[in-house]
Amino acid sequence: MAHYEIEIKSLLGAKDRADEVKAKMNELDPNCACVSTNKQLNHYFKDGEVMELYKKTSQLFSEENQAKFLHIAEKGSSFSVRTRQRDEEVLLVVKASIDSGTSANTVSRLEFEEAVSITLDELDALVLESGFTYQAKWSREREEYEYKGANVCFDKNAGYGYLAEFEKIVADESQLDGVRQEIEELMAELGVVELPQDRLERMFAHYNENWPEYYGTEKTFNIE
Repeated sequence: MAHYEIEIKSLLGAKDRADEVKAKMNELDPNCACVSTNKQLNHYFKDGEVMELYKKTSQLFSEENQAKFLHIAEKGSSFSVRTRQRDEEVLLVVKASIDSGTSANTVSRLEFEEAVSITLDELDALVLESGFTYQAKWSREREEYEYKGANVCFDKNAGYGYLAEFEKIVADESQLDGVRQEIEELMAELGVVELPQDRLERMFAHYNENWPEYYGTEKTFNIE
C-alpha cells in the first residue's frame, strides 16, 4: 500500500542559519543524528499521463511496488513526476496531491519513490516516451537528520539556497492532521517558520523558467 507523506518546508537562506537550526536540534534532542548525506540531481517532468508512465516502467519494479504505483495513479491528482540520481542510485519518484496544494510543493501527498537498475538517462527516456516533457532540472546537496521522530533534511539547493524540510510518513490517511500538528510544534521550538505555499509556488515558477542559469551552480535568487 502507498504511504502518505507530510512535509513542511522552511526557507533558511544562508549556511549560518542552517547551522543554527542544527545546533538547536542537537541541544533539544540528545539522540539527534545525521543519518545520510548525498548529492542529488532531480529532473522534473510535466504534461504526460501517469498511467502511460506506469505501463512503460512497471517491469522495473517488484509486484509489490507495481501495486503501490498503480494505487497512486488511480487515487491521486495533480501528479508530480521526477527522476532522481542520489549519489550513484537512480530512482523514479511520483507524487500525487491529496490536499489543496500542488503535488510538487504540497504538505500532504501520496508518494512513490523506488530505485531502478538503469541509468538516469535511460529512465528519463522512458518518462519522455510516456508523453512527458522536461519542466526543469535541479541540483542539491542534502543532509538528513533524525530528530524527535521526524526526518529533517537540510538542502543546499541551486537557486533557493538552504531549505529545511520536516517530514513524517504514515500509512493511514486519518493520521495526517495530527502529524501535521506534531511537525508544526517541532518547527516552533526550533524557531523556524513554514515557507508559505504561495511564495513557494512563485519561487518554483521562477526556477522553472530560468533553471539553466542555476542548475549545477552556487547561484541563488530571492522571490517574495
